[in-house]
Amino acid sequence: MLCLRQVRLSALRHYQARTLSNDLLLSQINNCTHEDEVFSLVGKNKARLSEKHVGIALNVLWQLQKKKPLLLRTSDYVRNHSQFLTLCFLAENKVEHMDNEAIVDTLYSILRLSVESHDSLAGVLVTEAWKRLESLSLPALSKFALCLYKQRRHFSPLTGKIAHLVDMKLDSVQDIRILSVLMISISGVISRSFQDRLLQKVEQLLGEEVHFNYAKRIVQFLQLSKLTYPSLLEKCNKIFLKSTSHLDLDNISLIFGLYEQLGFDNAEFRLIAKQLLSESIDDYHDPEAFAKLFFVLGPMAGSKVRERLLTTAALIAEGFSGHQALVILKTMQKMKCRHSHLLEKMVSVLHRHLDSYHVLQLVKLTQCLVLLHCHDQELFAKLKMLLLGFLKSSVIPADTAAIIRTLAMLPSSQVEEIIINKATAVLPQCRLQNLSCIATAFVKWNHYDKLQWQNTSELHVKLLQKLNDCGFQRLQEARNLNLLLEELTHMNGEWLQEVISEEIVAACRRLIDQVTWANVLQLSIFLIKTNHRCPSLLDRIASVTVQNINKIHPLEMYFILYLFSVLNYDPPANEEFFQSCIQHLTSNLSCFETHHLVLLGYILAVAGYFPPALIKTVFDVSFLSRLDAQLEVLSDTLRQRVRSRLMKLNRAVCLECPEFHIPWFHEHYFQRVSCKGISRINPLRQHVHRMLEEILGGSHYARVSVLTPYYYEIDFECILDKNKKPLSYVAQNILLDDLRGIHLRQDIKDEERKALPQGAQKIALEFLDSKAFSKDSRHLKGEPAVKKRHLEILGYRVIQIPHFEWNSMVLSTKPEQLEYLRKRLYEAQ
Repeated sequence: MLCLRQVRLSALRHYQARTLSNDLLLSQINNCTHEDEVFSLVGKNKARLSEKHVGIALNVLWQLQKKKPLLLRTSDYVRNHSQFLTLCFLAENKVEHMDNEAIVDTLYSILRLSVESHDSLAGVLVTEAWKRLESLSLPALSKFALCLYKQRRHFSPLTGKIAHLVDMKLDSVQDIRILSVLMISISGVISRSFQDRLLQKVEQLLGEEVHFNYAKRIVQFLQLSKLTYPSLLEKCNKIFLKSTSHLDLDNISLIFGLYEQLGFDNAEFRLIAKQLLSESIDDYHDPEAFAKLFFVLGPMAGSKVRERLLTTAALIAEGFSGHQALVILKTMQKMKCRHSHLLEKMVSVLHRHLDSYHVLQLVKLTQCLVLLHCHDQELFAKLKMLLLGFLKSSVIPADTAAIIRTLAMLPSSQVEEIIINKATAVLPQCRLQNLSCIATAFVKWNHYDKLQWQNTSELHVKLLQKLNDCGFQRLQEARNLNLLLEELTHMNGEWLQEVISEEIVAACRRLIDQVTWANVLQLSIFLIKTNHRCPSLLDRIASVTVQNINKIHPLEMYFILYLFSVLNYDPPANEEFFQSCIQHLTSNLSCFETHHLVLLGYILAVAGYFPPALIKTVFDVSFLSRLDAQLEVLSDTLRQRVRSRLMKLNRAVCLECPEFHIPWFHEHYFQRVSCKGISRINPLRQHVHRMLEEILGGSHYARVSVLTPYYYEIDFECILDKNKKPLSYVAQNILLDDLRGIHLRQDIKDEERKALPQGAQKIALEFLDSKAFSKDSRHLKGEPAVKKRHLEILGYRVIQIPHFEWNSMVLSTKPEQLEYLRKRLYEAQ
């Protein structure tokens, strides 16, 4: 009977579709230009309305709303109209007679008209579509999946069934629009391997002519899946750059937010966004739009625009919602802005909205206020009360750890027994980054509130011991390197550096066979972060990189090279490793932004490599002009780092590669920053200077805190003649101009020969602290090694005194230190 009924319904649908093709009423509905015209036709023809009429009528109502600007839409009027309710009633009763596309279209239309997900018609349509799921075409399946996503059924069994169908039909999908919608809709229920298959399919279909919205969905999928996929992000970014007509405030702020969460940035996109929004800054005065404008433009605005933004924000602050206030404060923190008047206004707004924040928003809000140096004790008292309330009810370890760390940031915050008890209870469930958060909090409490520990010291000791034990146990039980590296991504602080880093490295060594091209980036970043020089891991990274050179994205290659460069480590096949990496990079220079190329050139220079293609690109005049423009939209920290690296690269090329004929053009840069760059004469330097006076025979035989040509600062300088006797700067009239700029190495040698007596030699005496060495190692890192290399080129004999020798028990007395310095100064060369 059921089979006969299905055949009858199918035949009926086919007949009705054929007979209604020339239906006058259908034509009239399609030709309506206003919602009231649709409702009038419905009211006059209730008895004649078929499922086809009903579906088309609902679709036309949505299309009419879609044509209107968002603020002029009248969805409430449409939904509450009596004839709309009639249409919904008829649709619900005729749903079995609708064809597949009509069911999905009707569901989509009513949801876009803001009909509630629990409405009976929505439920009936979802149920009927579920029954026909396997017979839906790919476009209909895509649209149905989107409807479920809009109903927030992100993890429902039905979404899982759709994901299964997509998995089976993936090879037949050739439309990027359909695929992008499906990816967003099923992102919450798919495995990592399925994610990889989807992304590979996207790479096949994603061309530069793809529509803006499809690229935007791809980036949203990456964000929802918490995946960084550089090649896809670059492709999508190129599409955004070509689609400036779509770059309104809403889309720009959305893309900025997605990029921020994915850790991706593009200076060219920032430049275009800055230009577009700066031209229309006066158009945004309502709180919602202005919050988006402030979020995008604030961190990269010049001084005048920045002041306008801050002034406007203060003027309209009272209209901000809780979410908008949080956006403003987070952006102020990013801008490092302590605008007291605006901060006072925002505090006033926050008092009204504190109860509306969920726990992680409250955590972020508190962190912003502390970092912005807010002084409202009443607000902090409320925040503490709310955070403690969330802490008591929290059952998610990550949330508990975040709350505890935030409580420790509050001014005059004292640890309470409930915090210790809650932390102790949650420790066995914590991942490594959660343990690090809790450790950071209790170290801070112990540091700033030692007197408050008298009643809880025993609990505190037990807590820290248990915390360490949980961390060690988690590492000993680790069996999957990818999962371990994922936990390490967001770890920072003293607990990582001082307590557990050795055990983490041991765990990575144990899992060394699991190092692949897909995880060498994360492993490299961890070793950079912890300053660990582990030969077995470094050799494995080098080997895997060379074997899989074409699978590793050039931007990821930068961090791998940075690891070897900064640690000054040569793997067994050192030349093959660096040459393979350099060849891969130089053939993909177009993947890099201008400032990335500067950073890349610098780390290669530290390692002693100067690829001609890269050097000529970086020091081209047009490139430097583009770099100047793009630096203006980068963060202050990154901008300063890039400028410093460009100077160091310029210095390295001038000293080591005179054949490139690159001029030294950082004279003015150093004249601006030299007063900040020269460190003050600290007690150690004073102490050593006095000993050098005693060894050499007077203060005029040694100089302290000396600037060399090309602006290296050295701790001490002295000159010995060919007989190893000190030369007086005054007596010999050797008044060297330490601030002169010399362009080529040959010139430097000539100048030094003129300045010094024959056979005399300048000595640079450098004291190296622990930062100059790898962790728990006596191996010199890259930058101090480069400095030694360059000083030798400048004509110095370089004496580097490591901290572990100077601070050893062997040199614990002044006579021993004097004898040590004397031997180092006069040792045979």
